[in-house]
Amino acid sequence: MNNNLQFHPETLSVRAGSESTPYGENSEAMFLNSSFRFESAAQAAARFGGTEPGNIYSRFTNPTVTMFQNKLAALEGAEQCVATSSGMSAILACVMGLCSAGDHIVASRSIFGTSVQLFGNILKRWGLDVTFVSLTDASEWQAAATAKTKLFFVETPSNPLTEVCDIRLLADIAHQAGAHLVVDNCFCTPAIQRPLALGADIVIHSATKYIDGQGRCLGGAVLGSKVLMEPVYAFLRTAGVTMSAFNAWVFLKGLETLHVRMEAHARNALALATWLESQPQVSRVHYPGLKSHPQHALAMSQQLSGAGIVTFEVKSSAGKTAQESAWALIDSTQLISITANLGDAKSTITHPATTTHSRVTAEARAAAGISDGLVRIAVGLEHIEDLKADLALLTR
Repeated sequence: MNNNLQFHPETLSVRAGSESTPYGENSEAMFLNSSFRFESAAQAAARFGGTEPGNIYSRFTNPTVTMFQNKLAALEGAEQCVATSSGMSAILACVMGLCSAGDHIVASRSIFGTSVQLFGNILKRWGLDVTFVSLTDASEWQAAATAKTKLFFVETPSNPLTEVCDIRLLADIAHQAGAHLVVDNCFCTPAIQRPLALGADIVIHSATKYIDGQGRCLGGAVLGSKVLMEPVYAFLRTAGVTMSAFNAWVFLKGLETLHVRMEAHARNALALATWLESQPQVSRVHYPGLKSHPQHALAMSQQLSGAGIVTFEVKSSAGKTAQESAWALIDSTQLISITANLGDAKSTITHPATTTHSRVTAEARAAAGISDGLVRIAVGLEHIEDLKADLALLTR
């Protein structure tokens, strides 16, 4: 596997990054130790000084984590990957590594609620200036950029409305402003979308989601050029937002089936979204794979499919408010799991306004299009007819 470029992505998912010990195991080994022995004091000094490669301490060097980083980097077409303890710690490591007090970030309004809190509250307290703009209006990004702008930050497709931005266009705007474009690729994964190939500078992942694929472990990743990843890695080395070796091993196993799973998620999601559009209790469906999606053509030019997230608006009925109607649907399900996590083999359902975006102000939710009747389903791998049957309340 010395030349990853000659292999197809499906092969890289299975083979890239793997290394064997002298025992010759065919599945990657778990290195659960905290430290590594040196042959001499001189070697220890060389390792710590960076003049000799090798493992030192599992807070920042671990063979299992390294294999995960190398495999994901091969899939995203990145020079380097820095694995972290969670998706949010990946965003934090990226910002803390590349920005300083007084710098400016332009971020999409259409991002995960916790990301809104990180950018709009916590990071501002540490002297970073953050401006929120429309994901899909390029003119707002141009107008917001200043001489102090270091990063543009987007999710595409967005959480939860699956809005899609033009990655190439935003990359051009960012570069003209002297900034870097950061793309959260959580919804698509490299099996469906590769932002670096479209001009982005940095890719963020919550490995907790589709990379794991079965809702088992927390983890994150930051990917890009070696030059950009060096300060991100330096932050991780000191601050310790570290991925555990066990979680890295789980993610390695998840990556082996990533392409097969993402194809199945997307196939089920398109079928469910199409069905939802015909239901009397649904006023609107948000899914990039549908022709009715406002950025459908753009999404299909950047993505191999619509991915696995379907969001829809439930109509108010029988004297209920929009929230009450949405909750009634959620509570009526028996198969689909009521949880805010996504990317699981099991389908999950949630009410974004009162869960993932509950800490965002009502005004900010309205600006992002997150209504009280909005329901998000992360479509899993169950039979599509069973999923439809579990949403039978919509057909009445």
